[in-house]
Amino acid sequence: MSDSTQQQAQSRKSSWFMADKAIAALAFLIAAFCLLPHLSVLVAAMLGDTETLRHLAGSVLGDYMRNTAALVVLVGLGTFMIGTGAAWLVTMCDFPGRRWLEIALVIPLAFPAYVLAYAYTHVLDHPGIVQSVLRDLTGWGPRDYWFPEIRSLGGAAIMLILVLYPYVYLLARAAFLGQSATTFLAARSLGKSPVQAFLSVSLPLARPAIAAGVLLTMMETIADFGTVSHFGVQTFATGIYNSWFGMVDRGAAAQLSLGLLTFALLLAMLERSNRGRARFSNGKRQDIIARIPLQGSAKWGAMILCGLPVMLGLVIPVIALSVMATGSEQNLFSPRYVRFITNSLTLAAIAAIVTVAAAILLGSFSRLRETRLAGAALYIARIGYAVPGGVIAVGLIVPFAAFDNTLDAWMRSTFDVSTGLLFTGSIWLLIGAYLIRFLAAAIGAYEGGIAVVSRNIDAASRLLGENTIGTVRRVHVPLLTPSLLTAALIVFVDVMKELPATLIMRPFNYDTLAVQAFRLASDERLNGAAVPSLLIGAIGLLPVILLCRRVATHKA
Repeated sequence: MSDSTQQQAQSRKSSWFMADKAIAALAFLIAAFCLLPHLSVLVAAMLGDTETLRHLAGSVLGDYMRNTAALVVLVGLGTFMIGTGAAWLVTMCDFPGRRWLEIALVIPLAFPAYVLAYAYTHVLDHPGIVQSVLRDLTGWGPRDYWFPEIRSLGGAAIMLILVLYPYVYLLARAAFLGQSATTFLAARSLGKSPVQAFLSVSLPLARPAIAAGVLLTMMETIADFGTVSHFGVQTFATGIYNSWFGMVDRGAAAQLSLGLLTFALLLAMLERSNRGRARFSNGKRQDIIARIPLQGSAKWGAMILCGLPVMLGLVIPVIALSVMATGSEQNLFSPRYVRFITNSLTLAAIAAIVTVAAAILLGSFSRLRETRLAGAALYIARIGYAVPGGVIAVGLIVPFAAFDNTLDAWMRSTFDVSTGLLFTGSIWLLIGAYLIRFLAAAIGAYEGGIAVVSRNIDAASRLLGENTIGTVRRVHVPLLTPSLLTAALIVFVDVMKELPATLIMRPFNYDTLAVQAFRLASDERLNGAAVPSLLIGAIGLLPVILLCRRVATHKA
């Protein structure tokens, strides 16, 4: 081999080595940043004064625990029953409207629960349409009848169920579509009715997928702030916000965040454990299950059971919000609203780009080095989805505020120059919170796409002289463009809906559509809150349309 050839080979090896080192360093940096709020909350909780926490323990801490646990249980049960039942009916049965309903059942996912809360408060509260008509028809006074209170724990649970059941529905439907007809027909041949065969065969086989969906809804439930705040339900999420802003006690907020973080990480561990055991349920579907034609009352019952979630989670809220918006004084074209929309779109767009880029780096590092260290970095990056936005906000503000104050004090004493707050209250720290919160969704989309890319393609790229960065840029990214665009769109819409982190961390006078909706609803100006709420829902339809297209392409 000539000296020139040896030099080229040595240069190529050096380039590969440096590229691999750069990806590894960036991956570990991202994982460390994702771990920072968890460690920060732990340290701040241990060092903080416990006086406020002792006061809360004697007054509302028990309510926080009971209400949070009750919401998790109610939402878990509700989403399980609606999501699983609807998925089985549209997959295994044939009835009028089935083809339309199998798509429509996904659409409520586009709306955050607090938007439904605003709509149903306007409809069902004491001065709302329903009770006003009831009083007009009967002549009753306010104390002459009983009506369910929408502003309650039960009301909050229903709102969350109506927007979260699609998680269970999508996973359960995919599991039912993947099952072979053999076992189901064997149960039928042994005298089982369709319902008995479903309970004894189809449901157990789909259990891992259904459990993953239910655990996902539980994690979303403990992260919810807007719904429980509007309905006056005291949970850990509202307690963190009240401690931070109402009591101005960051130590108490950190201590409450630690309790919620522990619960969230427990759910994340359960989800990971369930995902690890889910392999047995995924067999190849060799025989297509013929749909069961429903007749008579069964046909109408299926239509009602599948249509009711769509009616309650989509049709009624959209109609109510549209009527409310018509009667409001909010002007979408005013400079103020243009600023809200611009701020929301800017945050969501930047967060989507940064989050997808981080997912590519972490995924490439895990593909490059299949070691425990790479797996640990990927796992740390995933757990942010299980952590509420308010906890992440507290966990980031505490260390960065301390750094800003320390740097400012040193610059003042040394150079008589004030640096102010470089990180705290900046748009970039808020983007970092979004990154931690939604990185798991982007990683999931990346892994789904990269799974079908053969490693032989990586080897061929190396033979042609590309290092790891070149392979990712010129080979992986073009092949994964559909998956990465889907991930970016999902993160974009999740950021549009995110409320607690935005409320706590947004720069001064940098309000978004979600913040504006929350502020107007907090002032009981529900007609005004309907305008930004409808905008959030309209933007949320984009990823749901993509999901619907995927559902449509996987019909039996």
